[in-house]
Amino acid sequence: MRRTRGNSGSLSRIHVTATLAPGANIALPDAAAHHLSRVLRAAVDDHVTVFDDGVEYEAVITHIDRHGVTVKLGAGAAVGRESPLPCTLVQAISSGDRMDYTLQKAVELGVHAIRPVYSERSVVRLDEKRSATRLAHWRQVAAAACEQCGRNSVPAVAAPESLIDWFAGLVALPAGELRVLMSPRAEHRLADFAQPMAVTLLAGPEGGFTGVEVELALVRGFSAMRLGPRTLRTETAALAALAAVNTLWGDF
Repeated sequence: MRRTRGNSGSLSRIHVTATLAPGANIALPDAAAHHLSRVLRAAVDDHVTVFDDGVEYEAVITHIDRHGVTVKLGAGAAVGRESPLPCTLVQAISSGDRMDYTLQKAVELGVHAIRPVYSERSVVRLDEKRSATRLAHWRQVAAAACEQCGRNSVPAVAAPESLIDWFAGLVALPAGELRVLMSPRAEHRLADFAQPMAVTLLAGPEGGFTGVEVELALVRGFSAMRLGPRTLRTETAALAALAAVNTLWGDF
């Protein structure tokens, strides 16, 4: 049985990084082709949506075999589903599936960019090879989240670096930007700040930031903020802050 199509008649949304243009014939990425042919049991003439860089295209499957799936693109439309408030999440790398969960839900909540960092208390440490593999995986998680939630622009996920190195490369606080250090011991709430033009959220690891890291953040223009009286897990804090930011100043 085929999966029921959405209101647009499209069987699936697929992110493709190839050059997209109306009338082009595009070979779908292997994972997407496998999902369409083996899981959704797609057939020639079925409709899918292909997107990249803010533009989505209605497409028709023209060929399916064991080697892959080819579609022909129709007209493109710049459909904007981005939050009007640019928000960057600087997330201390967490262990297990927590990081995947944080990235996936942050994309659904409208984050514009994600910067994974190692803090002093980060449990996870990756060598160069594993770091490249994990980065490719995280970027795929972000793309898949866009496929699910309807976004047509995939947020940038930067290569992991140490928090200290990231601080060193950070420019002076621009006018209109709010930099927030999430801390359960902070005095201020998000509602205490004036509406910004952009937000950078800094979320710590499972064990929290060290005193030195907190001091460096404050020197770099971050303001400490608490999310209520309860201590939240690292994956909960980032997502709660993103939801609160969008509720106050974004598109919620």
